[in-house]
This record gives sequence, structure tokens and C-alpha cells, in this order.
Amino acid sequence: MIPRFYYSSEIITDQVIKLPVNISHHIERVLRLDQGDRIILFNGSGGEFLAIISCISRTGIVAIVEKYFNVERESTLNIILVQTICVSAKMDWIIQKAVELGVNYIQPISTARSIVSLSDERAEKRVHHWQQVTISACEQSGRNRLPQVMPLLSLSNWLDKQTNNVSALHDNIPHNLCFMLSPIAEKCLADFQEATTVNTLTLLVGPEGGFSPEEEIAALLIGFVPLRLGKRILRTETAALAAIAAMQTVWGDY
Repeated sequence: MIPRFYYSSEIITDQVIKLPVNISHHIERVLRLDQGDRIILFNGSGGEFLAIISCISRTGIVAIVEKYFNVERESTLNIILVQTICVSAKMDWIIQKAVELGVNYIQPISTARSIVSLSDERAEKRVHHWQQVTISACEQSGRNRLPQVMPLLSLSNWLDKQTNNVSALHDNIPHNLCFMLSPIAEKCLADFQEATTVNTLTLLVGPEGGFSPEEEIAALLIGFVPLRLGKRILRTETAALAAIAAMQTVWGDY
């Protein structure tokens, strides 16, 4: 498999690129590639480029872009993951695997029962770190478009912003479904099999201790539907990924 790297600037064929330090270090010190070896570059705008390493020196690594491939590996299902923050290793795991599974948009939130609390400065650093996690996951999984990681918000603030964007379930199932995971919910995915044309799905995942009653009511009022995943209680890092995989099976590209 040809190694893939995210390059944040514009890429065109025949371009000579001096690769950033982090990519150069990985190529030379980790992968131990040599002059003449091939790499894939992508910039998150779609498609990918085949490049050849033309020079490895003390001043860096230079590659020549040879060919563009109009390759898309995005799911047909637009998935928005609204995930309550948890301890660092678990949160990194959720984001990494969610990107591999095809999530398009990640909104970290804090809730009343969150076990992690971040100051504004720490939250900004963590969001930057999580964006780097998404880049690595895209490099590994072959995705050519970067999911967006949004700034941390409280659940109440995020719900206030969604009031005009969330479609409630009435007589018909809409093309945009909004689910809130709950181990005591009455409905499961089998109840929504008739929804054959779902375009966008928003998944709201709570902390280890679950949402508070007030938070559940607030989410219900703007149209979120409680959803259970089987009869067992899943950890927050298990619940999000199991739900995404199941929903890709029902409505996505699985």
C-alpha cells in the first residue's frame, strides 16, 4: 500500500513540493522511504495525488506530483456525531474510529454528568489535537475529505443552536434523523427500517452516567428520538461506534 499524507496547501500535477517537517520525519525516520518511492498526497478537498520522492536531504524532502486521481471514499450518509467528552484516550479512540467509519462532522460537548472538565484554553488545545487525530485517521482509512471537529460547547448551548435545524418525527419519517442514545429507550433501529431515503443522521451520545433528565427533555423538545442498542448497557466509547456502524449498514455504504 502506498503511504498517504495530508498536505494542507493546494496541490496540482507537476508541482514540486517541499514536504512539511512532520511528513518528512515520518517518511524518513518511520517508513524509511527512499528517493524514487511513491506517496499519495491529499488536501481534504477531494481526490488524491500520486507523487514521487525526488530528493531526501538534511534540509528536507522534496516530492514531484505526477498524477491526480478523482477518488472519493465518502459514505452516502452524512453523519453528525455529537459526543460528550470523556477521558483523553477514550475520546481519541472514539474520534479515530468514527472517522474510519465515515463520520463527517464531530461536535464535542460537555454535559451535567461529564467526568471531564476543560478550561477554554485546554479545550482549544484538545480540539486542535482531535483534528490531528482525524487527519491521521483519514490518512490510514483512505478518506480524501477531512471531517470537521467543532469547538467544545455545552449541550445546552449546542441544543439552542439546533432549534431551527432539527426535524421532529411526526406522521412521516424525515430524510434527516436525529437520535439520542439511551439504554431505556423504547425504539431500536429495526423500528426505522422503512426510512429508506435518509440523507443526514445526527447522533447524540451522552457521558458514562447518561444525560440528566433536564438534558433529555431539552433534546426531546427539538426533535431528538431516544434510541437503544440492544438490551445491554454500552460504554460511551462502545455506544457511539456501534451505532455508527449499524446506521451505515441500514442507510450508508455498508
